[in-house]
Amino acid sequence: MAIATMTTPLPISLFPFLLLILAICFTICHANSNLLCIQSEREALLKFKNHLIDPSNRLSSWVEGGDCCEWTGVVCHNSTGHVKQLHLAAPLSDPDGFATNAEREAYYNSWLGGKINPSLLELKHLSSLDFSNNNFSSIHIPKFFGLLQSLTYLNLSQAQFQGIIPHNLGNLSKLQYLDLGGNDLRSKSLQWVSGLSSLQYLDLSYLHLSEATDWVQVTFKLPSLLELHLSVCGLEDDPSFNSINSSKSLVVLDLSWNRFSSVPKWIFSLHGLVSIDLSNNDLEGPIPAYFGNISFLEVLDLSGNDLNSSISNSLYSLNRLQFLSLGHNQLQGTISSAIGNLSSVTHLDLSENQLNGQIPLSIGQLSSLEEFEVSENQLNGQIPLSIGELSSLKLFDVSRNQLNGQIPLSIGQLSSLEEFDVSENQLNGQIPLSIGELSSLKLFDVSENQLNGTFPLSFGRLESLETLDCGYNLLEGVVSETHFSNLKRLTTLAASHNRLRFEPNSSWIPPFQCEWIDLGHWHLGPKFPQWLKFQKKLSYLDISYAGISDVMPTWFFNHPTQFESLNLSSNQLRGEISYLNVRYCVDLSSNRFIGPLPRVFPTLRFLFLSNNSFSGSLFELVCNTSSWKWVEVLYIDKNLISGDIPDCWNHWQGLVLFLNLGSNNLTGKIPPSLWHLNLRMLNLRNNTMFGELPSTLQNSPNLVMLDLSENHFSGSVPAWIGDKLSNLVILSLRSNNFDGHIPYKICDLQFLQNLDLAHNNISGVIPKCFNNLTAMATTNKTNNSVLQEYVYAVSLFLNALLVLKGREDEYGRTLSLVTTWTFQLTVSQERSPKKLVVSLDYCL
Repeated sequence: MAIATMTTPLPISLFPFLLLILAICFTICHANSNLLCIQSEREALLKFKNHLIDPSNRLSSWVEGGDCCEWTGVVCHNSTGHVKQLHLAAPLSDPDGFATNAEREAYYNSWLGGKINPSLLELKHLSSLDFSNNNFSSIHIPKFFGLLQSLTYLNLSQAQFQGIIPHNLGNLSKLQYLDLGGNDLRSKSLQWVSGLSSLQYLDLSYLHLSEATDWVQVTFKLPSLLELHLSVCGLEDDPSFNSINSSKSLVVLDLSWNRFSSVPKWIFSLHGLVSIDLSNNDLEGPIPAYFGNISFLEVLDLSGNDLNSSISNSLYSLNRLQFLSLGHNQLQGTISSAIGNLSSVTHLDLSENQLNGQIPLSIGQLSSLEEFEVSENQLNGQIPLSIGELSSLKLFDVSRNQLNGQIPLSIGQLSSLEEFDVSENQLNGQIPLSIGELSSLKLFDVSENQLNGTFPLSFGRLESLETLDCGYNLLEGVVSETHFSNLKRLTTLAASHNRLRFEPNSSWIPPFQCEWIDLGHWHLGPKFPQWLKFQKKLSYLDISYAGISDVMPTWFFNHPTQFESLNLSSNQLRGEISYLNVRYCVDLSSNRFIGPLPRVFPTLRFLFLSNNSFSGSLFELVCNTSSWKWVEVLYIDKNLISGDIPDCWNHWQGLVLFLNLGSNNLTGKIPPSLWHLNLRMLNLRNNTMFGELPSTLQNSPNLVMLDLSENHFSGSVPAWIGDKLSNLVILSLRSNNFDGHIPYKICDLQFLQNLDLAHNNISGVIPKCFNNLTAMATTNKTNNSVLQEYVYAVSLFLNALLVLKGREDEYGRTLSLVTTWTFQLTVSQERSPKKLVVSLDYCL
C-alpha cells in the first residue's frame, strides 16, 4: 500500500503579482478588439512563426492580415498597440504516471520547437517573454536575447535548451525575473549575472555550475534579489566564504539537491531569510543551532541528508515557522515537548529517522498543523489523545514505528482529516466507530497491526474514501454490502489476512470502481464473486485462499481492462484457460485448472501455475511466444506436462531467473539452449529425464539452486560444478543413476548448505575436504539474499525438498535454517563391498 507523503509547498514567492498583471493585460488587450497591431511587428511575428515546429498547431490564429493583438499568446499595450508580452509556454501540464498514451501524446505535441528567428528584435517594446516547457533541444539560447533591452520578465525554463549560457544576457539591466531552470545549460562563471541590477528572481536550477566558483560573490551582490533557486547545480562547499554583508534583500534560498556536506556558514548572516531549502545534499553532523537566530524563518527543509544527533532545541524557538522537514536523515533521540512552541507550523515531517520515545502530548498545541509525518522511526508508546485537538489536521502518518495501545476515539474530531496512516505498528483493540465522522477522509491505512473486533459498519459513511487498507490484522466477523454503501470513490480495497467473511447479496452491484482489490484469506466462496464483474477499472486483484470452489467464469478473462497483477491461488477453481491478459504477475497455483498451458501477454514477468492439472507440451508456451521476453519467474511444477523440454530458449534473451518444472511427466535430455537463460534456480525434480549433465550448464554461474533429483540422469558428477557454479546453495542430484566418485571440487562451493547425492551409484569415500563447507555450520548465510533478489511485490521463495533421515520435508521460508548432507556411497571395507548409508544431518 502506498503511504501518504507530505507535500512540499511551493517556495514562498514575492511574484504572484506578475500573474495578476499578466491576466489584466490579457483582459485589456482582448477588450480592445478593434485595435490593429502594428504591421512591422505582425510581420516579425509571422517570420518568427515560420521557423517554429508546431505539431499541435497552437499558433493557428497567427495568420496574414489578422490582428496580432488577438493572436494566441500575444499581449499588446492597450493604447499604443505595441506587442508587450509573448506567452508561448506549453499549455498542458506534465502528465502523471496514470496518464493515458493519448494524453501523453497530446502533451508532447503541445511543445513548440525548431529555431527562434531574430525577427523578435523588431518587438522594441517587448517586456515579457515566456518560452517555458517547450522543446528547443537542438539549439542554444539565442544570443540576440541579450539585445531585448525592454525585457523585465524572461522565462526559458524546461525548454530543453543546450550549451553555454550567452553572457550578453547580462545586458538586460531592466530584467526583474529570469528563469533558465531545467535546461541542459552550463556556465563556467556567473559574472554575467552581475549586470542584472534590477533582478529580483533568479532560477538556474539543473544548470551545470560546478565550475562556476564565483556564484556566491556574484549572486549575493545583486542589490534587489529576493529569490535565488540553484537546485541540482553540482554546487559544493566553499570554506572561503563565511559571511555575506551585501545581500540584505534575499528572502528565499533554494540550494536543494547539491553536494554540500555542511550548512554554509554565510547563510546565517542572511537574517532576512524566510525560506531555506537545503534538502537532498550530503549534510552531516548535528543541525546547527544558528538556525534559531533567523527569526523570520517560515520554511526550513533539511530532508534527505545525513544529519545525526538529536533535533536542535533552537528550532523549537522559531514561532513563525510554517514548514519544517527533517525527514530522511539519521536523527536520534526523542521529540521534545517543546515542539508545542511551533505555534505557526502547518507541515511537520520527521519521517525516516531513528527517533525514539513517545509522541509528546504537546503535539495537541499545534493548532495550525495540517500535516504530521513521523513514519519509519522507532517511536513507542500510545498515540496521544491530544491529536483530537488538531482541528486543521489533514495528514497523520505514524506508520512503521513501534506504537502500541489503541487508536484514540478522539480521531473522530478531526473533521479536516484526509489521510490517516498508522500501518506497521503494534496497535491493538478495535477500529473506533468514530471513524465514520471523518467526512473528508481519503486514505485510511491500519494494516499490519494487531487490531481485533469487527469490520466497522461506519466505514460505509466515508463518502470521500479512496484507499482502505486494514490487512494483516485480527479482524473477524461478517462483512456485508452495507459496509460499502457510500464508498463511491473507493479505488483501493486491501484487507487481506484477516478472519472475515464477505456475504453480499448475489445481485449486489458495488458503488465503487476499484483499481486495486486485495481480499486474500477472506472467505468469499464457495461461488466465484459475481460482483467483480462490475469492476471495470480493476488492475490488481488478489482473492487467494478465499474458499472458492467453482468453475472459472468465462466473463472474468474477458475483463474490459488489463490486469497488472492477478492472484487466484489456493482455491478450488477449475476449467480451462486459453489466454492470460495480465501485464506483470499471475498466480494461479494450487487450483484444479486443466487443459493446455495458457498463452500469456508479452510483458508478463511472473507466472505461477504450480499444483494444477495443466497438461500437454511446453512447446506452445516456450517456442511460440517469441515476444515474451521479460519473464523472470516461471513455475509450472506439479502438473501433468509431458514430452521433452523444447530447445528454443535462446530467444528468451537470458531473462528467466527462476525456472521450476518439477513433478511433471517430462522426458528427454536437458536442452542446450536452456543455458542461454540467466538462471538463479532450476528445478527439474521428479520427472523421467535422462542423459548426462550437459557441459553448457557451466554457462549458468549465478545458479543458487539446482535440483535434478528423481530422474534418470547418468554419468559422473562433473568436477566443474565446484568451479563454475560457485554460488550454489542447494545441490540435489538424489535418486538418479550417477556413478563414479564425488569430485573434490565440490568442496569449493563456499555457500553450499544443502547437498543430496543419495540413491545413486556413486562409490568411493567422502572427501575429507567436506570440512571446508563452512556454510553448513554457520547461521551467517551470506548468499541467501540471492534467493529473494528478484521477488518484487509477489511472495516468492525457493522450495527445496530435503530428505532428512528418511522423511521428505518441503522447506520454504525456513530454508536458510536447514543444512544437510545426504549420501549413499559404495565403499570398500576389507575384502567385501558393503552398502553404507551416510547421513550427516546438521539442522540449526
